[in-house]
Amino acid sequence: MKILIIDDSSLARRLLRKILEEENHEIIEAESGIEGIEKYYLEKPDLVFLDLTMEGMYGLDTLEKIKEIDPSAKVVIASADIQKKTKELALEKGAYYFINKPYDEKEILSLLKNIIGGEK
Repeated sequence: MKILIIDDSSLARRLLRKILEEENHEIIEAESGIEGIEKYYLEKPDLVFLDLTMEGMYGLDTLEKIKEIDPSAKVVIASADIQKKTKELALEKGAYYFINKPYDEKEILSLLKNIIGGEK
């Protein structure tokens, strides 16, 4: 599976990359919303992990742009924001799933297994 990680934190990208590469997924990285939109358009990944709070373009705006490019895009919001309202807003705007940081390896692997299996 080709996976795009959009996060302005190199540490967060590295931690998620480590989990995903152990499962032999192809990883593409972007450190801003704008770069993430460009890479989505060019690379057509199967899945996107998207941070909410980034410099420049906020994650929900990035989500909207990706969904404009591809309404069927699977975008997982990955955020340290644990507010219920934030999660609801992300799902309303088309997020496929919402996971909290710091990353829980078991949750990510379970999510990938469900996506590959066609479940939600």
